[in-house]
Amino acid sequence: MKIAMIGQKGIPVTQGGGVEKHVQELALRLANTHEILVYTRPAYTAKTLAHYHNVRLISLPTINTKHFDAITHTFISIIHATLKAKVDVVHIHSVGPALLAWLPRILHPKTRVVVTFHSMDRQHQKWGWLARVMLHLGEYMAMKFAHEVITVSKALQSYTYESYRKITTYIPNGISETTHQPAKLITSQFGLHPEQYILSVSRLVRHKGIHHLINAYEQLSTDKKLVIVGGSAHTDNYVKELRVLAKQNYNIIFTGNQMGAILEELFSNAYLYVLPSESEGLSLALLEAAAYGKAVLAADIPANEDILKYCGVSFKNANIADLKQQLTYLLANPNKVKQLGAQAQQHVLENYHWKDIVAQTNIIYRKVYQTIKQPALELFQPTGLKPGVSIQKTVS
Repeated sequence: MKIAMIGQKGIPVTQGGGVEKHVQELALRLANTHEILVYTRPAYTAKTLAHYHNVRLISLPTINTKHFDAITHTFISIIHATLKAKVDVVHIHSVGPALLAWLPRILHPKTRVVVTFHSMDRQHQKWGWLARVMLHLGEYMAMKFAHEVITVSKALQSYTYESYRKITTYIPNGISETTHQPAKLITSQFGLHPEQYILSVSRLVRHKGIHHLINAYEQLSTDKKLVIVGGSAHTDNYVKELRVLAKQNYNIIFTGNQMGAILEELFSNAYLYVLPSESEGLSLALLEAAAYGKAVLAADIPANEDILKYCGVSFKNANIADLKQQLTYLLANPNKVKQLGAQAQQHVLENYHWKDIVAQTNIIYRKVYQTIKQPALELFQPTGLKPGVSIQKTVS
């Protein structure tokens, strides 16, 4: 099959972005059995880069602004994928780009459309009311026009059923085995030593709750540093706010975006990983921290439930006092932290391994591909539940 990945900024991953990491890991593995095209944006991936390992990269222009970047690039990419590349499957990532889930079905009715619902983007505080309306509409378009919808958490699967009466397939984000890396680069560049810092990795956008973490940390009595990895996502004012909030505390370290060896060292040597986000689909950084054998402390939002109930500690969402209390407990109990870390590593490797994610995604592709030779589906046919069909489809 020829499959187009559309909606992401691009690969190889150069900064943050759970969607970009997801697409990269998925595309590289799927390319062993399919022809994979990943559409990239010039501001993220070099125009001259035509291949990344065995994945074909196609750079197309876009309007590089906060509100128009994703949708204009998606529009142009779908036209190219359906009319020029003539792909069998258009796989759209995220609900913003899914606003155009109907377009491939008009341009080339035999093209099959798969959408991955990564998170409820309209809940993200960086968006104004109009953008939130469009993102909500994107959810509807995904449910209405995609031949199959993938949700990355059971919470999202339940949401799509309750809100749209839509059967979706639960296939989570994935991880692979990790290798512990000794602290070298992080010591020379940031003065960090093993087990002497608390780590959080995310884009610096308000719904990620980094301000809650800084506020809670400022109230602690600890020698361990707080390391915040990530950068702005059209949110420069919020980044400035965080730095003011840190009050020039030299124990709070902003590393900016990090990838590769430095990020591996940061995960490997952290004492504890904290995810204070108020809204998630399923955090790849959370899974990665667990894969490195780190105890995880995260907000008690539905998307985190499947991790925390087995091998983590939760705090009340957006509650600084409770976050401080849980941090205090974990800092005072290193043996508990090590125990939770070992449990976390075992749990994610058994339940979120990329080999399983790829296998389940292949099932979806085969399912939609088998319908190509059948009579075309009516574009506006209802997509509700069928009698007797269960909504639970999980990774085996």
